[in-house]
Amino acid sequence: MDTRNTDADLEWAAVDFHDLVQSASNTELRAPTNGTKWTNKQLLFHMLFGFLLVRALLGLVKALGRLPDRVSGVLAAILDAGARPFHFINYLSALPGGTLLSGHTMGTLMDRTIGRMRANLAHESDATLALTMHFPTGWDPYFKAVMTVADVYNYPTLHYRHHRRQLTISRATNT
Repeated sequence: MDTRNTDADLEWAAVDFHDLVQSASNTELRAPTNGTKWTNKQLLFHMLFGFLLVRALLGLVKALGRLPDRVSGVLAAILDAGARPFHFINYLSALPGGTLLSGHTMGTLMDRTIGRMRANLAHESDATLALTMHFPTGWDPYFKAVMTVADVYNYPTLHYRHHRRQLTISRATNT
């Protein structure tokens, strides 16, 4: 599998995140977003959190991808049954992170997380990238019923781009 596009997307997200955080005024960071209940800074944290989550999720997909298909199918069904509490917890999780962490700290976390993802991606075998797992499609519009490890590497930039459109930071709305 050719991973160059995925790697380029990850690199773009890291650079873009820094541009957004550094260009935003304090007033813009505290301003509401378009279509969420978060402020711009809280949504930026949520966008970062998508990458943090994927780092953990990759290990799960690699492990469950080696087990019988029905194992991840049952897990996905259980997780889908809990979609409503998940969405509430997901919303709440951005409040402290997006309030307490500085833009510099969020940028550092983004750099470390994406750096590790890119380093790991560069060493993944085609067989590992092809491992599959069932996903709870009620949790996120970018989750497919079955995803490969390669799909999971691509997921956070899809999530990032989706939420980037909801930012009301002038840098985000002018590009």
